[in-house]
Amino acid sequence: MDSLDLRVLSDALAWRTAGHAVTLVTVVQTWGSAPRPPGALLAVRDDGLVSGSVSGGCVEDDLIARTKAAFTQLVAHSATVATSTQSHTLPSEIVYGVSKEEATRFGLPCGGTLRLVHEPLQDASWITELLARTSAHQLVSRSLTMATGAVVLGSAQRGQDIAYDGQTLTTVFGPKWRLLLIGAGQLSQAVAQMAGLLDFEVLVCDPREDYAATLDLRLVQRIEGMPDDVVREMQPDPHTAIVALTHDAKLDDMALLEALKSEAFYVGALGSGRTQEARKQRLAEHFDMTQEELARLHGPVGLRLGAKTPAEIAVSILAEIVQVKNAGASVAHADSSCAVPGVPGVAGV
Repeated sequence: MDSLDLRVLSDALAWRTAGHAVTLVTVVQTWGSAPRPPGALLAVRDDGLVSGSVSGGCVEDDLIARTKAAFTQLVAHSATVATSTQSHTLPSEIVYGVSKEEATRFGLPCGGTLRLVHEPLQDASWITELLARTSAHQLVSRSLTMATGAVVLGSAQRGQDIAYDGQTLTTVFGPKWRLLLIGAGQLSQAVAQMAGLLDFEVLVCDPREDYAATLDLRLVQRIEGMPDDVVREMQPDPHTAIVALTHDAKLDDMALLEALKSEAFYVGALGSGRTQEARKQRLAEHFDMTQEELARLHGPVGLRLGAKTPAEIAVSILAEIVQVKNAGASVAHADSSCAVPGVPGVAGV
């Protein structure tokens, strides 16, 4: 699940801790051209404040109205018949867009249909545990029993999908995507800024103090140490991307030596095609790296966009990272003719 949904859960936990009533809404199935995928999450507070989205704005207003009305009704029932409140605190199912007219009313594109689970949040302790486990870079499954509202957390497998049979809803939450940049130069700063907008946790390692001093620590976290030690100690998982951008073989090669042996889903390096071939030869001859390990290297780094400026090159790098992250596709690499401004002798990215 997208780390944006972890932010929704963080907001829901904070609201519940502050004494607010909160409802979670999860997309469990879509038909047609629904704008949000299964698993997308929305939290609605008792005063109508929301976090997240289940339809890109199409049905949120109606959900807010429903939720506020349910909270009002619950309070009224609580003041009269205690046993009547149970049905208002259990999960329920909502479907939007069953008819063409309703799809038009809610603005669902191309007659799309949304099937949602509406879940009043009673005990939020599971959120605390889930956030702790995902922060430790674990994949976590969450199973909700519709008949009781009970939640059970378990271990999930990478690639596991949402499952819903009308009785149990199981969703998967993954750790936040991480991006480790080796080097703190102008290009790294451009990549870091854009990666933050894509919701990556951005880490930067550069033992060169003159470069590291230029980092904007509001956007990144600096990890001190030599690149190979940093990569090894962070234990890259399948939610980690590593990109070497110093164009200094002593630093880049050290990081790549560890990164290519790790579980990182993406490993890239700055440099022209000629530079990459020389690098692979060094790594094979001096560090006994296998051809399978070397084949994991994305270099020249980035998609073929004809990028020239640091910002354009950053776009090409992140476009490739996102493509690999989302699809695991075989992608085209950057043009070897792309120059890196301000870096003498660099023929490509």
